[in-house]
Amino acid sequence: MTPMPPTTPMSRGCLTCEHNARIESLPPRERVAADGHWRVAHAFGTSLPGWLVLVPRRHVTAVADLTDAEAAALGPWQVRLSRALRDATGCAKTYVAQFAEAEGFAHVHFHIVPRMAGLPPELRGPRVFGLLGAEAADEVAAAERDRLATLIADRLAPGR
Repeated sequence: MTPMPPTTPMSRGCLTCEHNARIESLPPRERVAADGHWRVAHAFGTSLPGWLVLVPRRHVTAVADLTDAEAAALGPWQVRLSRALRDATGCAKTYVAQFAEAEGFAHVHFHIVPRMAGLPPELRGPRVFGLLGAEAADEVAAAERDRLATLIADRLAPGR
């Protein structure tokens, strides 16, 4: 991970910006990897292990407002994360989605979701979002998210 400061100010009251501002002190689940433009976190509130979120390091609320440098790094991040998820979880493929519409989550973020071979048909495609917003008892535990984050970070290391 090569943390670098974001290029523009953060937005007050934005959870993603608050996490970006203190990247060095975040637990592994909140800083799977990062560069000067993007940070990767394991999603919270999901019952699906390995559900990642790719967030810009500066506050931006629309994909059209990404800088050329952020846009140039976006595709490679999505492919690298998909490969790392396949290696770490054995998923059959990954889903990539971006909405940034939920209250409190307007900061652009891309969901990189492992689609396991045995995922029931009723949870495939956009219905996979049924695994987000899990009850606390069904949520992937913080310790497991940290373990997976470390495993995925290993798969992202140079030379892998």
